[in-house]
Amino acid sequence: MPQSPYARAIGERIDELHPRLRSYFQAVPEGSVGIGEGVFRRVGTPRRWLWPALRMLERRGVVAACWEHDVPFRVENRTIASRAIGRRDFDLPGGTWTMHDAVALTRHGRVVDELGEPGLVAACFDVEVRDGALELTSRAVGIRLRGLRLRLPPFLAPRVRLRERFDDATDRQRVSLTVDVPVVGRVYEYDGDFTYRLEKQGART
Repeated sequence: MPQSPYARAIGERIDELHPRLRSYFQAVPEGSVGIGEGVFRRVGTPRRWLWPALRMLERRGVVAACWEHDVPFRVENRTIASRAIGRRDFDLPGGTWTMHDAVALTRHGRVVDELGEPGLVAACFDVEVRDGALELTSRAVGIRLRGLRLRLPPFLAPRVRLRERFDDATDRQRVSLTVDVPVVGRVYEYDGDFTYRLEKQGART
C-alpha cells in the first residue's frame, strides 16, 4: 500500500505519534474512505470587517467567512495517486459549507496543501512530531491567479499552524488551526474534536 504524504514526510518519527494518529495520517486503503465526525468549538474570525474578503475564498472552498461556535462537521479522507484528498463539511447556521484540500509531498520532504477548487491557495509546511502530536507550520503560501502560481512575499504571507493530537481521556482526536497575517494578526481559526473510522467506499455512513 502506498504511503501518505504525511507518513513520508515524518519518516521514522511516525512511531513517535500517538497510535491513533498513526492510523489517521497513514494512507487510506484503496476502496476505503476515512470518516471523521465531530464539533468545532469555534470557526472563522470575529473580525467582521474581514468577512467580505473571506467570502471570495469561501466560494472556492478555502475558508468560511463567519464566526460561529459549536459547529458540527464531517471529514472524508481518501488517498488518490499518493495524495491525501480531503473534504470537510461544516454544518453552519446558513447551511452546509464544504472545504476541499489535497496534500502532496515536495521534493524537499515537506508537505504542500492545496486548498479550494481548483487549488486556489497552496501552503508549504514543515512537519514536526511533539509529545505524540503532529504539528504543521507554514513556510510559504501562494495563490493561483489566471493559471499562474504566485508565492506571497513574507511581509504579506499568512502564517498557518495546525496541531493534531489524540486525547485519551475523551477518546477523541483534537485539531486546532490558526492563521495569522503580519501586522493584522489572527485572521482565521478553528478548534474542535472528532472521532475517526475507516469504511469501505460506498458503505452507508
